[in-house]
Amino acid sequence: MRGLCVSLVFLHLLGTSLSQFPRPCANSEGLRTKECCPVWDGDGSACGALSGRGFCTEVEIRDEPHGPQYPHRGIDDREQWPLAFFNRTCQCAGNYGGFNCGECRFGYWGANCAEYRETVRRNILNLPPAEQQKFLSYLNLAKNTISRDYVISTGTRAEMGENGENPMFSDINTYDLFVWMHYYVSRDTFLGGPGNVWRDVDFAHESAAFLPWHRVYLLHWENEIRKLTGDFNFTIPYWDWRNAQSCEVCTDSLMGGRSPLNPSLISPASVFSSWKVICTQPEEYNSREAVCNATAEGPLLRNPGNHDTTRVQRLPTAADVDFTVNIPQYETGTMDRFSNMSFRNMLEGFASPVTGLATPGMSTMHNAMHVFMNGTMSSVQGSANDPIFLLHHAFIDSIFERWLRLHRPPRSSYPLSNAPIGHNDGYFMVPFMPLFRNGDYFLTNKELGFEYAYLLDPGQRFVQEFLTPYLEQAQQIWQWLLAAGLLGAVIASLIAVVAVAARRKWKRNQRRKRMSIYGERQPLLQSSSEEGSSYQTTL
Repeated sequence: MRGLCVSLVFLHLLGTSLSQFPRPCANSEGLRTKECCPVWDGDGSACGALSGRGFCTEVEIRDEPHGPQYPHRGIDDREQWPLAFFNRTCQCAGNYGGFNCGECRFGYWGANCAEYRETVRRNILNLPPAEQQKFLSYLNLAKNTISRDYVISTGTRAEMGENGENPMFSDINTYDLFVWMHYYVSRDTFLGGPGNVWRDVDFAHESAAFLPWHRVYLLHWENEIRKLTGDFNFTIPYWDWRNAQSCEVCTDSLMGGRSPLNPSLISPASVFSSWKVICTQPEEYNSREAVCNATAEGPLLRNPGNHDTTRVQRLPTAADVDFTVNIPQYETGTMDRFSNMSFRNMLEGFASPVTGLATPGMSTMHNAMHVFMNGTMSSVQGSANDPIFLLHHAFIDSIFERWLRLHRPPRSSYPLSNAPIGHNDGYFMVPFMPLFRNGDYFLTNKELGFEYAYLLDPGQRFVQEFLTPYLEQAQQIWQWLLAAGLLGAVIASLIAVVAVAARRKWKRNQRRKRMSIYGERQPLLQSSSEEGSSYQTTL
């Protein structure tokens, strides 16, 4: 296994590790023993046990009943996650984190993970051009770099053999790792036979876990980019789409404009025009009863505004957001897409942000923006292929944060039982490893080490949204500013020298003129006082 934390400096830099299958565990031995407790290179022990970072232990599954939406049992690898693959994993102590406890949990840094640090996510439209371009370059780097620590599963656990004799795992680039994760958590359940699937199942959408799951997803994505680039101040920007009339980020300088040759393609002037998508053909996978193996499937598609207007009549407004945030109940009724007066269901987009009532056949809020993009982003399983997904979900998360701060809900507001499968408080999020329970992330981002610029108090907001971008721009061009300053100083000095010389010359001419007149009136003083006159003039 490649070392994750070889030195104290490296430990200081790394953040929490993420899911799907850690490389050290994705093999026949890991499948046979059902144990994923990798060695931490810092002390050579499993889970860093010798250093007190963690220990290898049995996975504790909670068995509270789930709702009636999923009537099956024991046929989907995601049921009682992660028991189909592993029943022993690392449990980290204190602020330690990662699949081998060699890193820190969200918001903490340093060799002993004792330093709390808060980063700020900012509106992409307010970032200096250099910061915008850096974000785009990081996205493209992730798209073209094989993940160092993780692989994906290309088959079901049953296909891998009872004792793991046929492990089915594959390398994947860092960006597509997250695309695959979003596909895997929302894919249909195979019931046996071509096309025989159960569709009414999703472990991260249409119920309570929608917001905590995507919060963890974004935090992991952020940390992977930090490790990949070495930029440990990096944060995901958001797009504040309130009252937007069009796709404001769909320009060649940002997320890609519209191609002049085909309105559903990305402009050739954008780097995203060369991107290939994965996991966008769910019906094909269902017909073969196969898990998406991340094979490239074609170009990224997007045609914003040319969507089905009977499903999305308008984009969300600031008034819609305010009405939604003021709804006090997180979940109600059946706790699914048919719930009324549920903050989660309204924000996700299955209920009206005007009445609070479920609106079957229509999409609002979060869902409306997906449908509006009218392309790859409009299908749940493949939506994360479009990088606008990140900007959109960062803003959705900020609205979740507004609701948490306004209502300060107790943990009991999150459903303990009877939510659709995968959404109860104690259920481990699919397909993350290390393991995270849904209810543990029903909490403010202040406890997770990040903040949103527009939610800061006025003074801090001024610094983040106005002063910081100005200083960052100045930092980018400080060499030119310095050179311009020096050049200006030289020119000013030359002008001053010329001005002084001209002034002195003018004074000498005036003195000579006066002396000439004076000499005619008192000729006897000129000879005897010549040296004194010269001294007075100089003085």
